[in-house]
Amino acid sequence: MDWTFNIKDFASAFIVLFAIIDVTGSLPIFVDLKNKNKSFSPLKASFFSFLILLTFFFIGEGILRLFNVDVSSFAVAGSLVLFVIACEMTFGIEIFKMDSPGNSATMVPIIFPLLAGPGAFTALLSLKAEYNSLVIISALLLNMTIVFIVLRRVQLVEKLIGAGGVYVLRKFFGIILLAISVKLFMGNITLL
Repeated sequence: MDWTFNIKDFASAFIVLFAIIDVTGSLPIFVDLKNKNKSFSPLKASFFSFLILLTFFFIGEGILRLFNVDVSSFAVAGSLVLFVIACEMTFGIEIFKMDSPGNSATMVPIIFPLLAGPGAFTALLSLKAEYNSLVIISALLLNMTIVFIVLRRVQLVEKLIGAGGVYVLRKFFGIILLAISVKLFMGNITLL
């Protein structure tokens, strides 16, 4: 395993994870949960999301080996999933509704599927085919720090960015994610 740190790779990995986790794009969902008196813990949500994603980062390849799938194949499939998520962000399509049973929204829908969902799992293994572990873990840690800050100050962040800002950020990162998904696809399809 390569543990060297490259700032350019870190920035790329950070942007991919930021776009997938999409904490700013999920602001309307967080605000809606608060308005519906659903409680959530910013610390638990960010910590357990980080833990789940980190665990998957290290054992995800083992799980793939159980099904006889290599990382490049998963990266190609993952790039297609990222492409669909990017289209959802760019074109404003909502595939499924976020409901949570009970009064707490920490586990569902915040940790899963918003923060540590299928898109993030796919992104991590796809990134693993491109970048080294230190870069990806650092990018994930910074993302979870941002998640904690945003969840802790939902109303403040919404006021600072504004509804228009949230909309623009979501569209901008959707387009970035489209480009990254195409790059991941082209970089790994040639290996196959």
